[in-house]
Amino acid sequence: MPYKMPSTVGLLLFVSSVLALPQGEGEALVRESCSTCHRPEILDRAQGYDTIDEWRQLMASMIQLDEPRADIIARYLTQHFKSKPELYPTLISGHIEIEIDEWMVPTLGQRSRDPIEAPDGTIWWTGMWASLAGQLDPATGEFREYPLPPTAKPHSIVPDDAGFIWYLGNGNGTVGRLTPLTGEIREYQTGLADPHTGLFHPNGYFYFTAQRAGAVARLDPTTGDITHMDTRARPYGIKVGANGLIYVAFNGDNAIGEVNPETLEIHYFTIPHEDSRIRRLDVGSDGSIWYVNSARGKIGQLNPVTGKVREWDSPSGPNSHPYAIAVIDDIVWYNESGQRPDALVRFDPESETFQSWAIPSGIGIIRHVWVTEDKALLIHQSSSNHIGRVRLIESEPPHEDTSAQIGAQNELLAR
Repeated sequence: MPYKMPSTVGLLLFVSSVLALPQGEGEALVRESCSTCHRPEILDRAQGYDTIDEWRQLMASMIQLDEPRADIIARYLTQHFKSKPELYPTLISGHIEIEIDEWMVPTLGQRSRDPIEAPDGTIWWTGMWASLAGQLDPATGEFREYPLPPTAKPHSIVPDDAGFIWYLGNGNGTVGRLTPLTGEIREYQTGLADPHTGLFHPNGYFYFTAQRAGAVARLDPTTGDITHMDTRARPYGIKVGANGLIYVAFNGDNAIGEVNPETLEIHYFTIPHEDSRIRRLDVGSDGSIWYVNSARGKIGQLNPVTGKVREWDSPSGPNSHPYAIAVIDDIVWYNESGQRPDALVRFDPESETFQSWAIPSGIGIIRHVWVTEDKALLIHQSSSNHIGRVRLIESEPPHEDTSAQIGAQNELLAR
C-alpha cells in the first residue's frame, strides 16, 4: 500500500505546466526566485509540502534566499501547494538493510547528476546547469568543483584508468577530457548536437550516444577521430555486454540496439508494445540485458542470444517511470522516478521479489547510477543538488516477526 513520505518530498522538476500561479502574497517572489531554473507553474503538477519547515528545507537545497523573502515564499507555497498522496511510492518491505549517505554539493542550482567513482576512490559528478565537474572525497567530505566551458552543459561523466575525467558536453556538442591535477580541459568536437551517455570499451575506444541527434559514436582518444552511425529515435543508455558487443537503450522506440564496436552496425531487438521506451540498461553475469521500460512502469530482461524478453511490473505501477538501473551480483537495482519521493527498488530475479526504500532527499530524480569497486551504488538527486551512496548492511534474513520494525518504518514515513 502507498505510505506517506517524510519531509524531504518535494518538487517534481522534470514536468512543466502552463497554469497560472494562485494569487496572493508571495506570488511575485516565487516567479522572480524560481524562474531562473524552471517554470514556477510546474508547482501545480508537483509534489508539495504541508508545512513551512518542509518547504524551507527544500528551498535551501536549491537557492540562497534572504529574509523575509524565504519566509514569504515558504508560507505562500505551504498555503497553495500541499503534498499529493497519489505521488507517494508503494514501498515494499523486506529483510535487506541498506545505508544511504547523501551530500549536498557546494554550488546550488547546478542539478548534480550521474556520479561515478574514479580509480582513486573519489566520487565525481556533473553539475549540468552550472557547466562544472565536481569531486568528493567520501572519507573526509571535502569537495572540489572544476569549471568547464560555459556552454558544455555536461550530461554525464566517465573516468579512465589513467585518472582523466571525461564528460559529455550536451550543450555544445563536445566530448571533453579533464585533467584533475591541473584543471586543463581538452575538447573534442563531435559534430553531433547533444552527446548524452558514454563509456570506455575494453578496446580502448570511447563510445557514446547522442539522443536528439539520433546517433551512436566512437571516439579514438589517441587521434581524436570520431565516427558515428545514425540510429532509431533517441538513443539513451549504453553498456558493454559480456560478449564485447555494445547495447543501447532507445527512449524513442520500443527497441534495444546491439552495436558492433568495430563497424558500428546495429541489430535491433524489438521490445513488446509500441509504447515501450527504454532509458537505461545493464548486463547480468549470464550476459542477459536488464532494462527499465520507463513508459510502461516495468523492468525487463532480454536474452541477446534468443531475443526472448520477460518483464515485471514495478511496485508503484504503470506511472512509476523506472529510470536508472544497475545489476550487482545479479540483483537488479533501479529507481521509480515518477514517484515522490524517488524510490530505490531492489529486485531479486531468483525469487522474483521486490523491496524498496524512499530516497531521503528524493524530490527527483536519479537519472543514472554507478557501481563502485566495493559494490556500493552511487545515486543522485538533481533537483535538490545531492549525490549519494547506497551500501548494504550485512544481515541474515529474519527468523522472527518483523511487524515492529515495519511499523517503525511506517511511522517514520508518516511524519
